[in-house]
Amino acid sequence: MLDHTGIGVADVARSAAFYDAALGALGLRRSIQLPEDTGADGIGYGRDYPIFWIDRFHPHGVKQHTAFAATSRAQVDAFHAAAVAAGGTDNGAPGLRGVETGYPAGYYAAFVLDPDGNNIEAVFREGSR
Repeated sequence: MLDHTGIGVADVARSAAFYDAALGALGLRRSIQLPEDTGADGIGYGRDYPIFWIDRFHPHGVKQHTAFAATSRAQVDAFHAAAVAAGGTDNGAPGLRGVETGYPAGYYAAFVLDPDGNNIEAVFREGSR
């Protein structure tokens, strides 16, 4: 079981603007910043504690994929809209993914590339919540 994860980004402030919007649509917020007053080195997102970090310490040239759990189709839709409006690039509009392409039944997801080209996903697994 994972406790937290994160990715390196080229520009923490630029990426924070994207993640504030995209993860805010999923009910996540900045839970910690380093340094505390600016967040220039790293920002942790979560509810009670950080579960996802963006920082300047880890390599940012390797493209990552991170999927966040949504609580409804509407939340997936809101994530996609907020992420694209915040400068992300559509990488798969909200919708059911087909079992014929390897997704389980009821897999409703959206994909967006962040400012560094990382593939960020929101997914609602219908019938499993």
